[in-house]
Amino acid sequence: MRVGSFVLAARFPGQGEGEALHRAVRSAEVAEEAGLDTVWLAEHHFVPYGTCPSAITLAALLLGRTRRLRVGTAVSVLPTVHPVALGEQAALLHITSGGRFTLGLGRGGPWVDLEVFGAGLEAYEKGFPESLDLLVRWLREPSVGAAGERFRFREVPVVPRPSEALDEAEGPEVVLACTSPASVRLAAERGLPMLLGMHIGDEEKAEMVSLWKRHARACGRPAREIHRAAHVSAGVCQIADRRTDAAEILTKAMPGWLRQGLEAHVTVDGRQRRMRDPLAYTELLCGLHPVGPPRLCADRLAATSERTGISRFALLVEGSGDLAATEENVRRLGTEVLPQLG
Repeated sequence: MRVGSFVLAARFPGQGEGEALHRAVRSAEVAEEAGLDTVWLAEHHFVPYGTCPSAITLAALLLGRTRRLRVGTAVSVLPTVHPVALGEQAALLHITSGGRFTLGLGRGGPWVDLEVFGAGLEAYEKGFPESLDLLVRWLREPSVGAAGERFRFREVPVVPRPSEALDEAEGPEVVLACTSPASVRLAAERGLPMLLGMHIGDEEKAEMVSLWKRHARACGRPAREIHRAAHVSAGVCQIADRRTDAAEILTKAMPGWLRQGLEAHVTVDGRQRRMRDPLAYTELLCGLHPVGPPRLCADRLAATSERTGISRFALLVEGSGDLAATEENVRRLGTEVLPQLG
């Protein structure tokens, strides 16, 4: 089982962006010290929900500051960037980090980001598969050209080629954030592992894994690839000696962050988006994920792995909104929970 942290660089009420980003960087450094496997970095624009606008840039910083830790994006939002530019950055990090980088990709939402970066709503609604395929080709082939609806260019050499890394990996691992049957099928057809969100429980995640396998078999993906697919489950982790204390830490801090963060999202076309009740959502997360004493947290992770077949976890550890509390939470995850998972 491989357990990592999920870092949003969330700005809680009363905090500044610098404080949020400092906590994000420091929590990643502590994650390596505590023995966690991976740090997963979120990406958001123009909202306090997450103050990191470029997950791949922050990944570069953290790869330079660590020696063992894997670093992944969760996710780089593909419709707002050129897939070749993102592919070049991913290849660079893969080679220079000795293969410690994972590129997590997602479609994002119908936000004003699409207007600001000139992508347009069509890039979100229709253009994602084309962008995804171009990016994957860039990471796997020696030269690439494009003749699609959105991207058209003559064949050019891939420089640097990910396969030139001084390790056995042909290129950076690519995972795909999946929130619907359509995105599950998209991932399965390409043999890409899924990143599944923290808003759903074990039963729904197990169904998505099963659906992924059915689609992968139907389109002829190799049996070995299907068996070895390392999907990732996102969740929340808060450790305290009593479960009530752990839940109280989150229910005091997270609703304020969720309220201001979710309310700040603006759609590109004026469509209305219904926001979750922040307190009810926090309570839901406390019920779904490892929140409580170390033994309970270990049991919860083991149970999720058994029910879903997922063995990788990206756990939000900054739910207290406090730097010292986040550092302690990460250390306890590494020293008191991981040993119980074998």
